[in-house]
Amino acid sequence: MFRLTHLLLALTVGTATAVATLGVAEPAAAATVPAFYTPPATLPAANGALVRTEPLPLALSLPGITGPLPGRATRIMYRTTDSTGAAVAVTGAYIEPAAPWWGGGARPLVALAPGTLGQGDQCSASLGLQYPIVITPDTVSVGYEILAIYKLLLRGVAVVVTDYVGLGTPNLLHTYVNRVDGGHAVLDAVRAARSLPNTSLTARSAVGLYGYSQGGGATAAAAELQPSYAPDVRLAGTYAGAPPANLADVADAIDGSDLAGALGWSVNGFLQSEPALRPVLDRHLNAAGRAALADLSTMCVGDALFAYGSARSTAWTTSGRSLGDIARSEPVVQAVFTKQRIGTLKPAGPVRLATGITDNLVPHRQARTLAVDWCRLGGDVSYVAVVLPELGRALLNHFAPLLADQDAAIGWLTDRLAGWFTVSNCWTMPLQP
Repeated sequence: MFRLTHLLLALTVGTATAVATLGVAEPAAAATVPAFYTPPATLPAANGALVRTEPLPLALSLPGITGPLPGRATRIMYRTTDSTGAAVAVTGAYIEPAAPWWGGGARPLVALAPGTLGQGDQCSASLGLQYPIVITPDTVSVGYEILAIYKLLLRGVAVVVTDYVGLGTPNLLHTYVNRVDGGHAVLDAVRAARSLPNTSLTARSAVGLYGYSQGGGATAAAAELQPSYAPDVRLAGTYAGAPPANLADVADAIDGSDLAGALGWSVNGFLQSEPALRPVLDRHLNAAGRAALADLSTMCVGDALFAYGSARSTAWTTSGRSLGDIARSEPVVQAVFTKQRIGTLKPAGPVRLATGITDNLVPHRQARTLAVDWCRLGGDVSYVAVVLPELGRALLNHFAPLLADQDAAIGWLTDRLAGWFTVSNCWTMPLQP
């Protein structure tokens, strides 16, 4: 507990320190899930269609300047289609910047896909904008995506944030790291933002995608799915940081790590979207494993760090084998991993893919393999290896590149939104990762 406490504090202090560089104050508050997040019985027919909206109070403002800065936020609910083909409601937020856009042309829009926040409905990114730090007897949550959101807003870029399928909306589990659900939710968030009244967006507004970790996987998937799913959402640029492109490799890496609880979130989500997995898990999970899955389904990332940091899935199975080992022996699970693989389709538009060379939580090698796969397919890929020292903990090795590379990533994406060309560096990479 002592080690986990210090790890969580390190993440919290790192986030607060970075936010402070923007001149922003962060109050602590208790977050509850408002009635807004409960979907109606009937949804609109079109993907991206708005279901409902309401004003969203931003917790942070810039000191010394009056007005709702750095922008005016709207909580949104919109329709998307999940990986089973079902229509589902997804929540999120749109923020209209107070700052002007100096890049020329219409104000651009970035769809931000959040990194790992948890699986409880109280963990959603849109609630995190309202309650950036939540520390209560029930929940520990840090809305670290505020850093990227506010940096984009200060550049005059409009931002729409998705909460993903099931995160925030009750009676449906968040389908964590589901390639199709994540990609669709990101693309439909763009459509939803475009249809909002009283914004500065126009039909000529350039569109970019931004995401790291779980968010990097979602934006990478969105860039692959855009031509077939959302041809109306043309992408000026996509940033995919530390994407979990190969879930088999990622599952092995996080097992026993400080973020071992993410194994439970992925299993929970895929049990919901892939019913064929249920008999496999029923054969292999013991009582402790079933209890862990139920427990994790209501937790945010901070809760999971405390409760399941360094947990090993060998304690959750009847045989004492790890979930990764069991997955390798089960064709049904392997089929799901294959279906979830990112890198089989050419991404639309230019992509900046970055990964820390010491990242052993969302392993560097599998992310670099994605860059190689995209290059083979003829993608316009700018691959960046973020060079940092080994920090001793897998979670820190994964989190540090997010902060170290963030300004460069936002700068690259802003240049794409302004219409500047980029040159792929595929030719500099051997096609063996």
